[in-house]
Amino acid sequence: MADMNFDMIKETILDAITHQIRSVVDWHYGEPVYDDEPEDGLNGIAGFRELVARQHWTNFQLWHVEDRARRQDVDAKVIADCKYAIDKLNQKRNDLIERVDACLIKMLTPLLSSGGADRYNTETVGAALDRLSIQALKIFHMKEQCSRKDVGAGHVEQCDAKLSILGQQHDDLGRAIVELVDEYAAGTKKPKVYFQFKMYNDPSLNPELYKDKQ
Repeated sequence: MADMNFDMIKETILDAITHQIRSVVDWHYGEPVYDDEPEDGLNGIAGFRELVARQHWTNFQLWHVEDRARRQDVDAKVIADCKYAIDKLNQKRNDLIERVDACLIKMLTPLLSSGGADRYNTETVGAALDRLSIQALKIFHMKEQCSRKDVGAGHVEQCDAKLSILGQQHDDLGRAIVELVDEYAAGTKKPKVYFQFKMYNDPSLNPELYKDKQ
């Protein structure tokens, strides 16, 4: 950690973004294996990369469960199971966003100016990486639509136009993250973990879960 610098952090973030794009392709041929690990067991550059990858894998699973939940040719139990899976994955997704930000802040803290401004971005790096994860999935699946042989030329043209926009948005957001780290380095903004405190999965906070127990 003593040799950590802002350029290393930016390079690590860019590597994580590249991995998101590449892994969407890879995971359609073979799923990754992530063993359980301690709540605070991932730190530093290696930990940051793995947390971003785990978060991306959660979105990968979520994407396909949500697709399945839209089917109308299956019974209600299949859809209910999808709903429970979506809730669980969404909780994990948000937990991992917070852990990505916490890991990043641990790396940034020794580098930050003590007199930095108390100004914060509207979106954290972890939340932006989550958006890039979703965009990576959209890009992959939109490319699939552009390669379909069972649709007309109009469908392919529309999907190709959307693919171009998705690529530009992906580039814009990746650049914005790097620029945000530059703002941290300049002391014009500070990083912060924003906790979601999701209530719907907590039996002590969701009235639909606790009202019959009172």
